[in-house]
This record gives sequence, structure tokens and C-alpha cells, in this order.
Amino acid sequence: MSYYQRHLFVCLNQRANGEACCADHDAQAAFDHCKSRVKDLGLAGKGGVRVNKAGCLDRCAGGPVAVVYPEAVWYSWVDKGDLDEIVESHLRDGRVVERLVLPDSVGR
Repeated sequence: MSYYQRHLFVCLNQRANGEACCADHDAQAAFDHCKSRVKDLGLAGKGGVRVNKAGCLDRCAGGPVAVVYPEAVWYSWVDKGDLDEIVESHLRDGRVVERLVLPDSVGR
């Protein structure tokens, strides 16, 4: 068994050259919110969930983006309600939130 059941990696990358990036979509607040929700729901820690900061995940055109492993499901979101749905449905209950899945065709 893996140390964590699931990892959520949230892109916090900031580009200095004006290109699209997740930081332009308040990704830090999203990271903070997810980390707090995971903790509040008692999901954090060994055998549970880990929320990690990530540098560029190279899917900038779909920003903000995050990915859940081990399932390798990529998400984009609009608001905290979307983030709550990812945390509760996918991270807690193991159900992918299909409406928030980032299409494979979206790259940088």
C-alpha cells in the first residue's frame, strides 16, 4: 500500500513573461482551500490524502489546473464549490468529477 491513498498536485506556477499561468487564477488560494478542506474532513496523513504545491504542470491553457494521483485525473475549476466537489467526491469518495475533468487536448 502507498503511504498516501491519493495526492492532489495544484499548479502554482507564475510566469514573468505574461504568458498564461495558473497563478493568474488565484491558484494559491485554491491550494490553501483544498489543504484546509482535506484537513477538516480528516483525510490528511498516512493512508489518506496529501495536497501538494506544484510548479508548472504544462497545461497552462486550461488553468487553473490540478492533478490527482494515482488515478492521473486532471482538473480545472471555477470556484470554491468546484474545489469542494473535487475534495469530497474524488479525494474522499473516489468518484471522478467528470464535469471538471480537463480534456486531454488542452496543453500549454
